[in-house]
Parts: sequence; structure tokens; C-alpha cells
Amino acid sequence: MSEPASDVTTRVGDRTLALTNLDRVLYQATGTTKAEVISYYLQIAPVLLPHVADRAVSRLRYPGGVPAGLPRHDSGGSTPVPDGAFWEKNLPAGAPAWVPHQPVRTGDGVVDYVLVDEPATLVWLANLAALELHVPQWRVSSGVPGADGVLDLPDGEARPGEPLADRLVVDLDPGAGTGIVETARAALIVAGRLAQDGLLPVPQTSGSKGIQVYAALAPARSRDVWAYARALNAELAHRHPRLFVASMAVAARAGRVYLDYNQNLAARNTVAPYSLRSRERPTVATPVTWEEVGAVTGPGDLRFSPEAVLDRVRAHGDLAADLRMSDPPELPAATPV
Repeated sequence: MSEPASDVTTRVGDRTLALTNLDRVLYQATGTTKAEVISYYLQIAPVLLPHVADRAVSRLRYPGGVPAGLPRHDSGGSTPVPDGAFWEKNLPAGAPAWVPHQPVRTGDGVVDYVLVDEPATLVWLANLAALELHVPQWRVSSGVPGADGVLDLPDGEARPGEPLADRLVVDLDPGAGTGIVETARAALIVAGRLAQDGLLPVPQTSGSKGIQVYAALAPARSRDVWAYARALNAELAHRHPRLFVASMAVAARAGRVYLDYNQNLAARNTVAPYSLRSRERPTVATPVTWEEVGAVTGPGDLRFSPEAVLDRVRAHGDLAADLRMSDPPELPAATPV
């Protein structure tokens, strides 16, 4: 019996994959199909993989596609996603034997995370309609699993063998009435402050109106990175009260930008560079230049389609390459306000 026209068996590197329902529309507003999503992830793999390899990958899956008129949801998954979509952390049943994975003990129990270290794994996940890829700031190989093979995440106190963060993320979340123009201004201020501490800031648009500012670090405890980012939150809210807000309360954020330091906790994650986003129209979490951030004038700026991102990479390479520097700086000490 022959395969349906939208099903194929293909080779990606040394792997054989069965791809199904390739003509299924995964972005209803634009008619973007699963085949196009898979093609994007395969083409972007050379620059995406270095940012997700050796990290526990959480996925946001849309088997039925992203509906038109989709409301915004946050990157951490705490806001409910539409019916038919779901967050997935564990290795799914039926995964190929060659897909690497690592059990991690978290506050919710042991999670068997997928590790994405080759193009075939990206294609396999895309075939499962895993549109978004999210990763923590630590690497699996920096930790030491216990006798049971499980890697323990720290709670508050240090734990022997806990994985270490090799980057800091400042997640700028604009409140109601605040757009990309104000967020870009906030990102420039954050960049200047990180540079004062000897860090090299790397900006990334979230694919909506948020911006993340990353910086590579020599391996450090996630709790210490979190403490530094928390102090930065308080300092900037104190120095620039009309632009930044220190409170996590949604009502307090109106008209200002919240610096979310909690994304540096070991149990949290952020959208990976070059990941698709599950907005109404397909956009990409895209590394950008500081010149682009400084030139923002309207809501359409710093919003890139998959096609535009592939063109950018062909023209400029990986604009987040500084996150992979061979000799990153040490984490600065947290400075109380």
C-alpha cells in the first residue's frame, strides 16, 4: 500500500524519518503548512542548533495548527494555550531510539527532557508540530547525574552536581499600553548597564513586542545569575521609574516594562534563538543588532518572518554568535540598590 501524498520517508543526515500530513496547515492565517515549517527548521539548523544543543528542550505543540485570531500568551506557558495546543517537556511515546534525552528532577517530579543536537531531531520535532522550542540557561553536561541517572536541579541551596548556567537573560516584558518602541529603549538601557559590568549584551526580539537581552557567562550557579538579574530589576526601576517597573503584578506594569529576572532560575526557560513563535502569523525569535534596536519607530519593527530570518542568516550569519564565545566573562556581583 503506497503512502498518502502528504506522507514521505526521507533521510536527514544518517537518520531515516517518516514525515506525515505535510500539507496540514499549521498557521491558519497564512496557510503555512507543516512542510514549510519543517523546511524552515531544517534550513535554520546550522545556526539554531548551537543555541539549543546540550540543553533541556521544552516544546509548544500545535497538532491542529495555530488558529486565526490567536490571543497572545506568555513564553513560560503559565497562560492557557488554545484548545488543541499543549506544552510538552517529556520525551514523547514512540520517539526514535536515536533521540537523546536526559531525566531531570524538578519541583514537578522527574522530567525526561529531549536534547536537540542534530538536524534530524529538529525535523522530527517539527513533524510533531512542535512550533516553539524553549531552553534553560544551563547546559546538561555541566551537571553530574546521580546514581539513578537523574540530574538534580537546585531549589535554593546549592546541590552537588547541579548544572551551571552559561548565560544570563534579561527578559523585557512590556505592560499594557507599552509597545516595541518603549521596549527597545529599555533594552538599550539594559545593554549599557550590562556593558558597565563587563558583559557583552546580545539582543533578540521575541517575535512579538518583547525583547530578550542575553549575555554569555563563565559557568555559574543559576541562583547567583538570578540574584544578579533581580538586583538589576530593582536598580533600573529605581533609576528609571517611568520606564521600568519592579513589580511582577500585571496591573502595576501598565505603561512600563518589567524586567523578568525569574527566567534565570534553573527551572525556567526562554524561547530559543531562531525558534518559530505560535502567533497568528509565523514569526521568529530573532537575534538582531543594536543598530536595529536603536532604529525602532513602530510596531512592525523587529518582527521577522521565517523567510526573512533565513535571508538575514545568509547575509549576516549568526547575530547571536557572541553567546558562544570561548572565554566568557565571570558573573558580576549583584549590587543592591
